[in-house]
Amino acid sequence: MKAFLFAGFAVLVASGALAQAGAGGDAGGAPKTADFVAQAASADMFEIEAGKLAARRADAPARAFAEEMVKDHRKTTQELKALVAGGKVEARIPQAMTAAQQAALAALKGLQGEDFTRQYLAGQAQAHEQAVDLFARYGEGGDNAALKAWASKTLPDLEEHLRMARNLAR
Repeated sequence: MKAFLFAGFAVLVASGALAQAGAGGDAGGAPKTADFVAQAASADMFEIEAGKLAARRADAPARAFAEEMVKDHRKTTQELKALVAGGKVEARIPQAMTAAQQAALAALKGLQGEDFTRQYLAGQAQAHEQAVDLFARYGEGGDNAALKAWASKTLPDLEEHLRMARNLAR
């Protein structure tokens, strides 16, 4: 049962990433600005909600990580909203997570203890791998200068999040 839940969570997160990768053209190039904004914003929403849940359910090291994820992703949410509201980026901020992210969060809500911690950290590693790829592609080839600079500035933090998630998931 635990293996099934973990596999299901991984498939949900991966399916959301694959759908998002397709939204911006080929997975190797930079996504369109609107697609990047939608993906970055919905990823932040997922990180914040999963982090708030983990702050209550995970073990102590994962809780500390989760609290940092909530803080950092709230900050990037505000920065992205400011770029859009200030007119530097023409895009819409989504009001909700993707269906895949909502399903992944629902799967997490069904877990407790070690099962929760293991799945949360594995999901964080995968989500941050995807975020690093997304931000690197937009930072290199995006078509909006302000958003491209923000993606490049944010990338090192996401790489650090990925390193932390991988270390904790071991």
